[in-house]
Amino acid sequence: MPQAAPAGAAEAGAAAVRLEGIRKTFGDVVAVAGVDLDVKAGEFFSLLGPSGRLPAYLRDVNTVFQDYALFPHMTVGANVEYGLMVKRIGRAERRTRVHDALQMMRLERLDRRKPGELSGGQRQRVALARALVNQPRVLLLDEPLGALDLKLRQQMQIELKGIQERLRMTFIYVTHDQEEALTMSDRMAVMNQGRVEQVGSPAEVYEQPSTSFVAGFVGASNVLSGAAARSITGQDLAFTVRPEKIRLASIEERALPDECTATGRVREVVYVGAFTRYIVDLDLGGELVVLQQNLTMSSMEVLEARGRAVRLLWNRQHNRTITEAERGPAAAQNEKTQLEGEG
Repeated sequence: MPQAAPAGAAEAGAAAVRLEGIRKTFGDVVAVAGVDLDVKAGEFFSLLGPSGRLPAYLRDVNTVFQDYALFPHMTVGANVEYGLMVKRIGRAERRTRVHDALQMMRLERLDRRKPGELSGGQRQRVALARALVNQPRVLLLDEPLGALDLKLRQQMQIELKGIQERLRMTFIYVTHDQEEALTMSDRMAVMNQGRVEQVGSPAEVYEQPSTSFVAGFVGASNVLSGAAARSITGQDLAFTVRPEKIRLASIEERALPDECTATGRVREVVYVGAFTRYIVDLDLGGELVVLQQNLTMSSMEVLEARGRAVRLLWNRQHNRTITEAERGPAAAQNEKTQLEGEG
């Protein structure tokens, strides 16, 4: 049963929310399959996965939704005040708390406007103010930035993390956006088919994925197995390596003692402005995606690499071995989807 922590749980390292054996089904579909999880007091914790959410009926928890759920007929101030009125908070205290919440969100000059007169970012801040004015111990954010454009979404990521750090409040952030989870989280849990695949800091999850699904879902990753893996590493075990760890070199260049190497031919070149994505068909079978910054080369120069024979080089320490048990039932399809998406 999910529980919000008692008031004394703000001590460092204490659990603000504890999930024990949580299971949720929709007909025959298992959305959450026996999840056990602790969220520490005062941390920004993200749940990252293709889909899913946490129960929003925890005690002393407020929720911010993707669609904001603002009352269109009410002013900004009235929207923020509404929860306090439901709780029968006195008028003087309501005014003080609403003023403080609007000031925190830089909305104090917009308190008389209606939601329809605001930008997407402003409506998002109103939804946050309405949740925070109730002074919850835990704030649950369910895909709150999904309706914003890229530039505003990136700006709001920074603002959200800054607010959470100032308040020292526990934020639980539900998202399918890897960048959001990596940018804001103190820790994150990667979900797959209703189960937790891995829990750790963003750096741990990205640099040391524990399963093939995590490697492919959190950022881009390559997975090699069989003869290709054996030829490169001398082992039959499948392994992953991140595209940005691989260097594209001329076919004549030789590997250093601490480097892995493979030869192949560039099948596709995807120019993305600041960097270029190369998809290389390996002579050993399989393919590797390589990501390189465009430090000195123009778009025309990088596109000329298509069809070229190349050598790929990377440090052995960037390999992450994955056992067959870790690969899981969805791993093969995930790897295929990831590589198709990279193309």
